[in-house]
Amino acid sequence: MKTLIIAEKPSVAQDIVRALTPVSGKFEKHDEHFENDTHVVTSAVGHLVEIQAPEAFDVKRGKWSFAHLPVIPPHFDLKPVDKTKTRLNAVVKQARRKDVGQLINACDAGREGELIFRLIEQYAGGAKPLGKPVSRLWLQSMTPQAIRDGFQHLRSNQQMQPLADAARCRSEADWLVGINGTRALTAFNSRDGGFFLTTVGRVQTPTLSVVVEREEKIRKFVSRDYWEIHATFAAQAGDYPAKWFDPNWKRAQANAAAGNAEPDAELKADRVWSQREAQAIADAVRGQQATVTEESKPTTQVSPLLFDLTSLQREANGKFGFSAKTTLSIAQSLYERHKALTYPRTDSRALPEDYVPVVKQTFEMLADSGMKHLAPHALTALDNNYIRPSKRIFDNAKVSDHFAIIPTLQAPHGLSEAEQKIYDLVVRRFMAVFFPAAEYQITTRISTVASAGASHNFKTEGKVLVKPGWLAIYGKEAAEESKDGDDKNPGNLVPVAPGERVKAEAVDPKALNTRPPARYTEATLLGAMEGAGKTVEDDELREAMQEKGLGTPATRSSIIEGLISEAYMLREGRELIPTAKAFQLMTLLRGLDVQELTKAELTGEWEFKLAQMEHGKLRRETFMAEIAAMTERMVRKAKEYDRDTVPGDYATLHTPCPNCGGVVKENYRRYACTGADGKSDGCGFSFGKTPAGRTFELAEVEQFLRERKIGPLSGFRSKAGWPFTAEMVIKFDEESKNYKLEFDFGDDKKGEESGELIDFSKQTSLGACPKCGGAVFEHGKNYVCEKSVPTDAQATPSCDFKTGQIILQQPIEREQMVKLLATGKTDLLDKFVSMRTRRAFKAMLAWDPAAGKVNFEFAPSKFPPRKTAAAPLTRAAVAAQAGTPTKAAATKKAVKAPAKKVAQAATAKAPRKAPSAGSAGSTPSAALAAVIGAEPVARAQVIKKLWDYIKANNLQDAANKRAINADDKLLAVFGKPQVTMFELAGIVGKHLG
Repeated sequence: MKTLIIAEKPSVAQDIVRALTPVSGKFEKHDEHFENDTHVVTSAVGHLVEIQAPEAFDVKRGKWSFAHLPVIPPHFDLKPVDKTKTRLNAVVKQARRKDVGQLINACDAGREGELIFRLIEQYAGGAKPLGKPVSRLWLQSMTPQAIRDGFQHLRSNQQMQPLADAARCRSEADWLVGINGTRALTAFNSRDGGFFLTTVGRVQTPTLSVVVEREEKIRKFVSRDYWEIHATFAAQAGDYPAKWFDPNWKRAQANAAAGNAEPDAELKADRVWSQREAQAIADAVRGQQATVTEESKPTTQVSPLLFDLTSLQREANGKFGFSAKTTLSIAQSLYERHKALTYPRTDSRALPEDYVPVVKQTFEMLADSGMKHLAPHALTALDNNYIRPSKRIFDNAKVSDHFAIIPTLQAPHGLSEAEQKIYDLVVRRFMAVFFPAAEYQITTRISTVASAGASHNFKTEGKVLVKPGWLAIYGKEAAEESKDGDDKNPGNLVPVAPGERVKAEAVDPKALNTRPPARYTEATLLGAMEGAGKTVEDDELREAMQEKGLGTPATRSSIIEGLISEAYMLREGRELIPTAKAFQLMTLLRGLDVQELTKAELTGEWEFKLAQMEHGKLRRETFMAEIAAMTERMVRKAKEYDRDTVPGDYATLHTPCPNCGGVVKENYRRYACTGADGKSDGCGFSFGKTPAGRTFELAEVEQFLRERKIGPLSGFRSKAGWPFTAEMVIKFDEESKNYKLEFDFGDDKKGEESGELIDFSKQTSLGACPKCGGAVFEHGKNYVCEKSVPTDAQATPSCDFKTGQIILQQPIEREQMVKLLATGKTDLLDKFVSMRTRRAFKAMLAWDPAAGKVNFEFAPSKFPPRKTAAAPLTRAAVAAQAGTPTKAAATKKAVKAPAKKVAQAATAKAPRKAPSAGSAGSTPSAALAAVIGAEPVARAQVIKKLWDYIKANNLQDAANKRAINADDKLLAVFGKPQVTMFELAGIVGKHLG
């Protein structure tokens, strides 16, 4: 019987095979596994299976209501993750083999690795357990010897049961809180009709809360004026700048003097809070002599620690503006495709203690790599024996499921610009951590002016880089350190002789004002998520969270992207700005008193209890009962809330009510008139804040009331959940004798129904109607023929040409319609969104004479596929056409083909002429060359090479084998994230010169 080893990733499976080969024999490679006489090694690709409620408990979105809540199933079923079904089937096939007698869980050493294996094992068993013995391989280092040692000390399934329980509890608790919370709040917000999707989650909602709380501080911030006094002192050797400060200033005393109950961070020793006082100090000092005291001391600065994923994402966002998602994608590509970096989804910033030899080998690789900007520093480290054991770098206690991100022993080739940037970041940090600390000389100079019985002190600080140390790796940055900078770091100060008195040449007060807190960028939000545990007051909970914070390094980028896709946040430049929908959610959670969903304490409490469970101190059933009780309470709070509105900090609009001129105020659900005094029931004018599931921003509401129309706006959803774009108008309703809000989809049939004549005399025609030759104009939200509506010239319409100004969310600009009328089609437009698949697509709009309307036209392939014979040619026939008969053809007599096949061959189109002997083929574009090489190549060979690359990198879509998912290199070739195999020929043609 053989032993099946299941790793979490293909790369780990390969490492295990390399480590076991010397002791258990050579492995044969198959499509999805390796095998020898004793072992079968295969791998997942992360989570292959996810939990779901049994069918009886699974309520579809269209029926979400309080009647079906809470959903607390007695057990959970499993379902394959759509994208990885093929891989799951391959792993399950090996697990069910009759000659496989036992399993070894070689997934990552941690809670999620345990869960990945357990769910696969459960799924493979089906209705009854698989029933094969299981052992656990626990690895924190991936060197061959460490792997072999791990196999000598396998852990039993029973030993791992507490960790497995904690893993399942985390997964099921997230499901219960996320599903029930989302459905309960969606039901609450959809009470007035429509479908207002309101998603919440254990990690995403506290993360959103962090951003909303910062925005609330910004909105409530009141700027205050303050003054700094800047001076220039003249010494014999030259001038130097200085800034006034109070050497006796104490923060506590300053806050007490200001009467502050809470400490004011804006109070500082170098700030004056009245212009008169600042001017008085400047006037008293100007032109006076000053005595000088100086203190100079050395200081050192060590390099930052190695990267984990979050610190890498923060650095890349700050330096290059890369989103967290982009950085993860690039790092994953460098790990999977280029084999240039170690596993990126890690929260560790240390290396295993047995990794010193591997690090030395990595430095040797870098020194010989030919990367001129990195190799000299690697050589310096080797020559000076910088690579030595250090607990700051090598510490098993600080290595979790994975160790820090470092370069591998493989030098990369053919990196894209973005990949090169991330690789350089990691390599420089990796080398820097072994280099000596940078050494500075810090000089603090105090210039004191005694005037009119008062003493005024001015401070100047100089910082000079003495030995660059690790900063030498960053070259330019180190040079910048030594240059003269601002007042805080003027660099090398001009000398002042002992006992020399200097003169205050220029002294001026500088008026400044306090600034609100900065909005979060992805870099700062990732830092806030990582350190969320620091905001937890309970010591035990904070200890449980440690450095985990909110989410894990692997999930934080997807949490941020999810908040953006759900319209809770907007990304403007590098800033993340919460939307009105986010504020509405926080108001609701506070009003319903389910604020545990907004606080990091929930994660902290779970982590604390799961840690207890891992050590056998808490039963799984006890924890899940507590989660069920919390879920029931959350749903009950939403279900039983019976007040008309939710208390909150609501806005009063500047624009008056369109009906009576009264004051319009916001409440939880609506904007409503409150009368002239702002306190009564008003005239009855009101409208919902979230029509069709899209929440109005405050600025949009002001514009809407002021102009009585707005749009087109995107983000609306129909009752069936489909997205749509529309304009909105405020119209007077004769029946209610009041104004009301309406969608304007541009049908504008008023003229047709009423017979009211339309006047186009003040418009310029866009062109001739393709149906009748009349002039085409803008009318409502459409482009129409002048003869399709009643006009002075023709009261009865005789033509029906009309096409929308917005089609499937794509605005059709005036110049595009002009082009369609003149040439028959528009340019290629790229913002159409399919109503069926909800995917964006590109197309041209073209006049279709047969259908008598405007239709889609897709860009034709430059090289359309050839028609092929009904029967494929045999290998011998192909060889014969090329003039090179096969060995079989030369030695055997020809066999007469069946008459039917002869007839088919006769009707088939002759194959293309083969290129002449002197023809080397076509030259690939730069993008295509990055995938297949730059040598001239025939088209058929291009397709073959592309397929080899696609297969090698597992880029066929798991759910649809006819679709190909683009990685970074193929994205440049395809121009979009996914193509079908039928598009390849056309795409290749565009890249061959």
